[in-house]
Amino acid sequence: MVTDMSTSQFAPRHAAFRQLHASGCFILPNPWHIGAARWLAQAGFKALATTSSGYAFSRGKADGAVHVDEVLQHCSEIVAATNLPVNADFEDGHARDLPTLQDNVRRCVATGVSGLSIEDASGDPASPLYSFAEAVERMHAAREAIDATDEDVLLVGRAECFLVGQPDLDETLRRLTAYGEAGADCLYAPALSTREQIAAVVEAVAPKPVNVLLGPAAHLGLQTLAELGVRRISTGGALSLTAWSGFARAAEKLAAGRLDMLDNKVTHSDLGSLFAESNEPGQTS
Repeated sequence: MVTDMSTSQFAPRHAAFRQLHASGCFILPNPWHIGAARWLAQAGFKALATTSSGYAFSRGKADGAVHVDEVLQHCSEIVAATNLPVNADFEDGHARDLPTLQDNVRRCVATGVSGLSIEDASGDPASPLYSFAEAVERMHAAREAIDATDEDVLLVGRAECFLVGQPDLDETLRRLTAYGEAGADCLYAPALSTREQIAAVVEAVAPKPVNVLLGPAAHLGLQTLAELGVRRISTGGALSLTAWSGFARAAEKLAAGRLDMLDNKVTHSDLGSLFAESNEPGQTS
């Protein structure tokens, strides 16, 4: 049920995003600013996702240190940048208590995103994961908030065990299964790296789709991941780090007095032409 009529304009994007999850395997790249989003759209990708780390680094902040208001503004900008569906990396909902979590989720849906992820990483080094019971309760709360705002928006449940240094596959499976039962439409355990781990997740949550993070699983290749039943492959902060790596190499050369650092593949005219044609196409859908 859509209670905010302003979200109805995004219905075609939501439908397209859900269709992508129905069969096959697609790559979901993560732009970290408007320009990157527009470049990826013209490159032919069918959907985009924000990246909490990529955006935080672009603001000179650590991952997890960006205020929710700024995150929501960023989501709005990425949604407006193209006509593609956008999945929001919404971390833990930017809230410890359930009422604030639900309010933040409703605000995120209102930006026009077609999906959003809620993870079980707490940000507390002493206890890096929310307890199982609390994490499941939080997933229920996120689902309720989405359904009260725009039920066509997809909820991604993330189990961060491997990412926070607790690589327990059984616990990961227990959490992902419970998140699916709590209303998550797609399940995601970042940092899985082996064929066996990924196959176990796909089997445990079937028939719900599974997202795999590119980095640790890249060695398996697209065909193998598709054969394992993975529905989507996201890049996380990898594209942002690629850009930072090129910048760092050029800066090192320049600092050493070398003027041959401008070996750019992308030119001024390339970007000028692309962005002149863009003209904020996401304002209509």
